[in-house]
Amino acid sequence: MANPNLVNVSTITAKSLQAALGTTLTTEILANPGSSGKVFKVNNIIVANIDGSSSVDISIFITKASGSPIAIASTVSVPADSTLIAFDKNSTIYLQEGDNIEAGASAASDATITINYEELS
Repeated sequence: MANPNLVNVSTITAKSLQAALGTTLTTEILANPGSSGKVFKVNNIIVANIDGSSSVDISIFITKASGSPIAIASTVSVPADSTLIAFDKNSTIYLQEGDNIEAGASAASDATITINYEELS
């Protein structure tokens, strides 16, 4: 099925996803399957450093269907016990069918990521 025409959207479903970040930068965090019939509108991406004593570097990428990862945040340092708003709703990211968001950190289990988004169909 093709991506829906946003003029004819019949359903908007609010979603929130949380995950721990590992050291593999290309770990898939949020994926819009190739035949979902949906567009995902990403409202914000928040990363929290849960290590009480060390900073952690994070990277976040968007991979378009059959494309290479493109950085939206690359090796950004998040201080100990701090939060980074990597992306907010003042900008817009749409994940079309087959697109995904990947992320990773310089130290495993030191950072968590939250993605708030809407599924449009």
